[in-house]
Amino acid sequence: MNMEHIHPHEHAIGPQDRILTKGHKPLAVWLSGLSGSGKSTIASVLEKKLLEKGYHTFLLDGDNTRSGLNSDLGFSDDDRKENLRRLSELNRLFVDAGLIVISAFISPFESERKLARSKIGDETFFEVFVDCPLEVCELRDPKGLYRKARKGEIANFTGISSPFERPSTPDVHIRSDKLTPEESADKLVEVIVPRIEL
Repeated sequence: MNMEHIHPHEHAIGPQDRILTKGHKPLAVWLSGLSGSGKSTIASVLEKKLLEKGYHTFLLDGDNTRSGLNSDLGFSDDDRKENLRRLSELNRLFVDAGLIVISAFISPFESERKLARSKIGDETFFEVFVDCPLEVCELRDPKGLYRKARKGEIANFTGISSPFERPSTPDVHIRSDKLTPEESADKLVEVIVPRIEL
């Protein structure tokens, strides 16, 4: 693509203006983990807790974005990379808008999570590893996906026929087989609130 004719518009209202209006700093809370680890459930409880405290939030979920924004993408390695590139850009826009955006994505590759951090900004990217043993995720299997993957009905399924690279240095490590979603969200609130207060 030829970028020479693209000139980003300078806005009169900047990030600092939005921070002052909202009364808190923005943050991209990025929950990564296997399917069935509890990412979406924890993200939903976390959003409710932050909203109750008066913070401005928005929740992004992998299945929801794949049914809309990224409905043209499949699950090959290249499509997964493009999926996360778009979601990183979307997170960056929400952060620029002054929001606390909570994202629940499998995001299996360390390189893509590093890309997200670089696009969003190290000071506003907050990585959460929702860690749950594969066998527990398979027992939960809320969507029946592991059963289909084991039968060969789903190709490139993370944890079965495609790898999940464990985050090496997450900001918070949640053991969702040991904690309830409520306890997990409370742990996150405890760490997030000091980071977003003015």
